[in-house]
Amino acid sequence: SKLAALFEHPLYNIPIPEVTEKDKLFVVNPMEKFSLRSSGSDEWVSNSKAETLLLTGKTAYDTYPTWLKFHVGINRYELYPRQDPLMPTLLQDLATQRIVSSVQKSGGTQLKLIMTFPNYGQALFKPMKQTRDQETPIDFFYFSDFERHNAEIAAFHLDRILDFRRIPPVSGRLVNITKEIRDITTDKKLAKTFFISPAGNVCFYGECSYYCSTEHALCGKPDRLEGSMAALLPDKTLAKRRSWRSPWRRSYHKSKKAEWELNPNYCAQVRETPPYNRGHRLLDLIDMTILDFLIGNMDRHHYETFEKFGNDTFLLHLDNGRGFGTHSRDEPSILAPLRQCCSIKKSTYLRLQLLATQPYRLSDLLREALATDPLAPVLAEPHLRALDRRLGKVLAAVGRCLAG
Repeated sequence: SKLAALFEHPLYNIPIPEVTEKDKLFVVNPMEKFSLRSSGSDEWVSNSKAETLLLTGKTAYDTYPTWLKFHVGINRYELYPRQDPLMPTLLQDLATQRIVSSVQKSGGTQLKLIMTFPNYGQALFKPMKQTRDQETPIDFFYFSDFERHNAEIAAFHLDRILDFRRIPPVSGRLVNITKEIRDITTDKKLAKTFFISPAGNVCFYGECSYYCSTEHALCGKPDRLEGSMAALLPDKTLAKRRSWRSPWRRSYHKSKKAEWELNPNYCAQVRETPPYNRGHRLLDLIDMTILDFLIGNMDRHHYETFEKFGNDTFLLHLDNGRGFGTHSRDEPSILAPLRQCCSIKKSTYLRLQLLATQPYRLSDLLREALATDPLAPVLAEPHLRALDRRLGKVLAAVGRCLAG
């Protein structure tokens, strides 16, 4: 396994700083069982009068469902550890646990559902909108592109291979539209949008600002539909997150350009602006830029951090559905922060160099990682080959900075 060899490489075993209590997202009393609010939300509360007694020999932690162990494990430095023993179980839960509730997620431009499991775990479901080999039409603006379920799955695995570990776990899943959405939804607005197509397939379209109409309905075969299931982060009432506007945000206008597209010295003013004027925030943003260039995602207008950790923490790489839309062309403008600032973390640069060598070729590693997903093959081969080409361009850009 190339993947196993990669994770044993010294560059993937650089220790993180010691995690103190204040570096943990949640401080848990190991003697205390946590029970879930009976409201059915994903909020969990300390309950000293736990209804069930702990089995002898078990700690309270042992009684937590996997999704809760994932939440409790989040700290200032990483969303989950490199060699995370929970990961296979968590991915399997996302792919196989019984769905007891499906409701539409409010906000956003395209249809997404929140799925709840019997153990109160929740996942964000993004349905399949286009086939593996379809490319985004060349005349589409980035802000009207489809969100792709397979891009969410592939981005999670790529983020892990790059050792960023800033994307919550995602698994593919084949969902039964009738039994796992229509028959159990309590969402009246969503329920009104189901119909049977002329071909006899079960379809629905939900409510959203793009692509939620009969013409863009999601249809099963006859009621089976592919989608991505992403583990939800802790409820914002328990762990506040701060949303930051990206300094290299696009204009989201058909003809206007953003300031960074017009000013080659734009990075100088970013460097003087908090939080980019100290710490590793700018370098973290450049990590995210590299991920976006590799997947071809032009839609990174904001990013989030956990508020508890202030400015000294990692960025969450959420919403990657607009990646992997094109393999035949690359989008050099995504790399603007790297090119304009000529900065990169040494550890990131060394890992990128490693991923360009034959034993650890990036496309081979991602192909291996995706082979275990229930929806394999997740990406068409041309997308995997494009990764190697794009990695070469990232390294060339760093090379020009070093030579300059």
